[in-house]
Amino acid sequence: MALYLIAFNDEWVPDHTPEELREKATRARALIEEMTAAGVFVFSDGGLDASTVVCSVDPGGGSPVFTDGPFTETKEHLGGFAVVDVADDEQARYWAGRIAVAVGWPQEVHRFPHRIPLH
Repeated sequence: MALYLIAFNDEWVPDHTPEELREKATRARALIEEMTAAGVFVFSDGGLDASTVVCSVDPGGGSPVFTDGPFTETKEHLGGFAVVDVADDEQARYWAGRIAVAVGWPQEVHRFPHRIPLH
């Protein structure tokens, strides 16, 4: 099994009415239940945008330097994500496709590097 990040940028999400967002949230929750039942769901969250930034941290020459808001200016930022634990790229693509259809906007799939045991 391998961990995959399925994520989207907030800018990829078109404008929706509150009712449309409720419908998409209902479909997404149903899909999360299906992923949980299939044993592949690890964690997900959404609703991230520029307003959710708590702080940025710079290594500051060995001591962390905290600043409010984003450290770099960018037009793109993470809007939401899911982490799945599946056998291979094909399964990750399958679940990413299901998520994309459920919410109605593009998704990106990233495989986490192989895990190295800590002991």
